[in-house]
Amino acid sequence: MRSAEEYVSVGPFSVMAVREEDVAARVREAWRMGAGGSIATVNIDILRATTRDSALAELVSHSDIVVADGMPVAWAARMSGHPLPERVTGASLVWTLAEAAAASGRSVYIIGGDPGVPEAAGAALSNRFPGLRVAGTDSPPFGFEKDPEQLAEVVRRARRARPDLVLVGLGFPKQEHLITRLRKVLPDAWMLGCGAGIPFAAGQFRRAPVVLQRTGAEWLFRLAQEPRRLARRYLAHDLPFALALLGRAALGRLGGATQATRPALVLRAGLPPVPVQTSIERLGPVRQPSPVRALASAKPRPVTVRVPDDAPPLPRTAQGA
Repeated sequence: MRSAEEYVSVGPFSVMAVREEDVAARVREAWRMGAGGSIATVNIDILRATTRDSALAELVSHSDIVVADGMPVAWAARMSGHPLPERVTGASLVWTLAEAAAASGRSVYIIGGDPGVPEAAGAALSNRFPGLRVAGTDSPPFGFEKDPEQLAEVVRRARRARPDLVLVGLGFPKQEHLITRLRKVLPDAWMLGCGAGIPFAAGQFRRAPVVLQRTGAEWLFRLAQEPRRLARRYLAHDLPFALALLGRAALGRLGGATQATRPALVLRAGLPPVPVQTSIERLGPVRQPSPVRALASAKPRPVTVRVPDDAPPLPRTAQGA
């Protein structure tokens, strides 16, 4: 059974304290044993959404492996006193798992991106890793998930391909909902929700330089690439949430870690949930009563002063004119 030290609780669920190479090793071992699974890569946008919606948190919690994709998620874990070995991104796992599949004689199926993009991603992966078999690609039309027949056809095409690895880059939570369906028809395959990892692999977009990735500034590079699509999400939603997350983690560390009142939800993989201590269990603002505000709002109380009969008279300045 895995130890509690492998899990770090961040918000509504836990992430796995592993390196990218460890994820690939676990997938190869599962293939060897004939077992499938799914991987969720949690960035700040996913964490924000799951913090506000318990159904989305439960959706992520069904993944067998959950890793910290976003630097703010990794920073929050470190500030809470539970540092992660490294950040593990979906964009990097696309290549790492494709390499593992090629070395193991496995096949990959790619879903997501504009027409032609998954095909370009498959060509790039097979060129990098000779021996990798691309079982198929699919670029579902916009809104396919709302049409039961189109959704069923996407699932049927993937099932007919019988891949060992499925890369799903549709964005959260669309890709996680599709992975849930695919797991039922491809129980021996591994699924990766990789967001923009497919257009990155295809060369449609460039990843930020390594120095920006390591310093947490990759989001600025992405914002410059797609300002219309990402400006509101990054600036109006994700940035304030990230600052609140880090502030809460720092305050929790200063105040001491609190014992979680419920088991961590994720990374089951057939194992019971592991209770985890966390200092950032909730992300709401810290509200402390203000002494100044308390004094200002306090109602005056009448005070009775008893003066002895033999006390000397008060000066005229004190008695009033």
